Amino acid sequence: MTTLSFADPMGSDMSENRIASDPAPIDDADARLEEIGPPPRARSKAWIVRLASIVVVVGAWEIFGRQVNPLFMSSPSAIATAAVRLIADGELFEALKSSLWTLLVGFITASAIGVVLGLLIGRYKTMDAATDWLVNALYSTPLIAIMPLVILWFGLGDAAKLFIVCILAVFPVLINTAAGVRNVPTQLIDVSAAFAANERQVFLKIIVPATLPYIMTGLRLGIGRSIIGMVVAEFFTAITGLGAMIVKYGNQYDTAAMFVPILVLMFLGIGLTTLLKRAEEHFAPWRGQED
Repeated sequence: MTTLSFADPMGSDMSENRIASDPAPIDDADARLEEIGPPPRARSKAWIVRLASIVVVVGAWEIFGRQVNPLFMSSPSAIATAAVRLIADGELFEALKSSLWTLLVGFITASAIGVVLGLLIGRYKTMDAATDWLVNALYSTPLIAIMPLVILWFGLGDAAKLFIVCILAVFPVLINTAAGVRNVPTQLIDVSAAFAANERQVFLKIIVPATLPYIMTGLRLGIGRSIIGMVVAEFFTAITGLGAMIVKYGNQYDTAAMFVPILVLMFLGIGLTTLLKRAEEHFAPWRGQED
């Protein structure tokens, strides 16, 4: 019985072409990951919607503000005129510089304390049991209740403002960091123990990278509370800063000028929150892919 065999006229070329047509599974992985994200058309549409909403809100505010007594409300055009005057006088820049110094120093200090304590509390149960009641008590204490005591301790200078900013900003960072440590998969800890990793290696190689998204979330929450603490402190001290400007022009019933530092605080909060969000995308890029 004769067996018929059919030779492939392309020979080995077909296999070579087939191999060449297959996508590179490893070399191009980073390039494909960079392409993940909303398409340009969707991003442009989001920007159009955002700009349209801003125009509508500002336009409605302008129309409504012109109909109300300037003592109670001001229009964007009047606020812009007041802003030009305050910038020309240099008052706005001096107040902004003072507030930024308090905000940044207080927030950085609170972030460092919150991250370190959060890692320790989340990692060690003894530390958690010893400090859990204190964290909950201080976090739930109204800031206004301790303001007279803070002024008595630190006076009306920068030390009081820094303390208030720190005490407000530290708890969101601490609580989120501790929660992130507790949510580290136990399988990763077990694998590190199997490979005889010491505690320092477990912290730096496993716990900190896994907790990083929680830390960034805590920092974003902390920056908002830092701004609140800064303004509250300046309300009570009423010496320098944007909060002092609000008190000054509020007492003078100059509503347009009073709105200028309020809007500056709003833009400051938006800018710093966006900056921290970009930092999270840089240091924890997998976070955006999981959302």
